[in-house]
Amino acid sequence: MENKNSELIKRIEEHRPHFSKGQKRIAAYIEEHYDKAVFLTAAKLGKAASVSESTVVRFAMELGYDGYPKFQMALEEYVRQKLNSIQRLEIASGTINQNGVLESVLQADAEKIKRTLIEIDKDAFNEAINTMLKAKTIYVVGIRSCAPLASFLSFYLQLIFDDVRLLQTNNSSELFEQMVRISEKDVIIGISFPRYSMRTLKALEFANNRNAKVITITDGKHSPMILYSSCNLFAKSDMVSVVDSLVAPLSVINALIVALCMKKQRHVMSTLESLEEIWDEYQVYNNDEINYIDDRIGIHAGGEKNE
Repeated sequence: MENKNSELIKRIEEHRPHFSKGQKRIAAYIEEHYDKAVFLTAAKLGKAASVSESTVVRFAMELGYDGYPKFQMALEEYVRQKLNSIQRLEIASGTINQNGVLESVLQADAEKIKRTLIEIDKDAFNEAINTMLKAKTIYVVGIRSCAPLASFLSFYLQLIFDDVRLLQTNNSSELFEQMVRISEKDVIIGISFPRYSMRTLKALEFANNRNAKVITITDGKHSPMILYSSCNLFAKSDMVSVVDSLVAPLSVINALIVALCMKKQRHVMSTLESLEEIWDEYQVYNNDEINYIDDRIGIHAGGEKNE
């Protein structure tokens, strides 16, 4: 069984010598069919491992979990880190009805936002705000599917702060080159979700070694991203779908941006006024924008205005 750093796996290995025959069968089933076990109730897992439901519950308690639901959450964390993209697609295909994709996906995304709102650490959120307000330079890093989130965050941070740097790279060496002047006066925001990016982790390690403040936006306490961070914002993401569901992290990012804008309202207003003048002077939005005037829509298409 891979990923020996998993808390669940460590517990299984530590308690294995004391397992009963039934508990050993449960452990073996999880080792071989973790991608299926994560979706099973205690009764169904017992049936699959040829043991009773009560044996499954005792198994979870033996590992130190406060009941089967807590054990299942630990198993979910393990599976999130282990599944590859092919396995995710196979599971998604088996759990989502083709005719109900729209409803299933949107409902699942809404649920992730609700769970994030309930579980997120409000003190950590406020700490992240205060840390960014005090920083000389703000670095933002997100790799692969998290790159759009990093780009979105840095775009709006540039309207709020004078020195924001989005780290864009294809290898770790380029990351370090862009961060060579990072110091204790700066902050880096790392965004990463399963499957976690080693390059993002290395960037956070580098920043931490330079005594910079480290903020992470990730999925939970089992994320390796928290190894070097002093402030963690946890947001729920999709566990098995081939497409990473990042709506909850995006909502957290939106909240950060709004909170910062409220803190630096005058500066933001001044920046936007300057930008509006520049956009108007250089006709940035002259021929391709939709203007709403007196509840009427005027569409500029290089010719007449239709109302």
